[in-house]
Amino acid sequence: MWKEVLSVTFYQAVFTEFLATSIYVFFGLGSVLQWPSALPTILQISITFNLAAATVVQIAWHVSGAHVNPAVTMAFLLGSRISLARAACYMVAQLAGGIAGAATLYGVTPAEVQGSLGINTVRSNITSGQAVAVELILTFQLVLCYFASTDRHRNANSPATFIGISVALGHLIGIYFTGCSMNPARSFGPAVIVNKFTVHWIFWVGPMTGAILASLIYNVLLYPDLKSLSQRLAILKGTFKMEAEGMEEAKQNRLCPSPAPPPLPPAHSSTVPGSRV
Repeated sequence: MWKEVLSVTFYQAVFTEFLATSIYVFFGLGSVLQWPSALPTILQISITFNLAAATVVQIAWHVSGAHVNPAVTMAFLLGSRISLARAACYMVAQLAGGIAGAATLYGVTPAEVQGSLGINTVRSNITSGQAVAVELILTFQLVLCYFASTDRHRNANSPATFIGISVALGHLIGIYFTGCSMNPARSFGPAVIVNKFTVHWIFWVGPMTGAILASLIYNVLLYPDLKSLSQRLAILKGTFKMEAEGMEEAKQNRLCPSPAPPPLPPAHSSTVPGSRV
């Protein structure tokens, strides 16, 4: 674990999660500001979140995996894709990024336009249970898309486009119910800045539950993950890479054994040339 945590690439990945989440929150929340001259539409907000998600995934995918979302990180932890230490640091970075993005937007926006800074709320005719269910379903499809788009058995192209589409899909429906979160960091950032935490728990319980269900269904039913218990524990502790390298070396040795030494030259014959045996 310590080898992973003390590596430079680990902190590059953590910082990338912070940066990508702050960019996502800044542009996403910026699309819901109530400018008097042009009020935002559902389509505009959905497209903006779509483009913001695709952009940050393209930026962060090759560095950190581009989770940009504590729910996605939870799903990948449960699916034995990342270590516990990495998951914890990612979540802290994502929440800090959400605060930074919301604070930056708040600082550059005129006071009369700031409003509630796009915090997630529940419509008066929607119960808390319905809101949790909606957030669960929205995040469920997003995390399934994450797993399918980043599956190592597929080609190595960036998943930015498909994840962006999944984010837009969620917003086109979810805005009518809860303003659409699917991402606790997106909800946490503006809630901290404007100090409004009414029904904030919904935007943790719903997305996290949806992410856990998506991880179980994808990795158990849709595409069963056949890792052994020892491999899962190694991933959880952050030592899997070292063990995998050792196993890969042993595998290569089995598949491509070292060439046998060349045969010794025949002993010098004392037979007289031309003689017959």
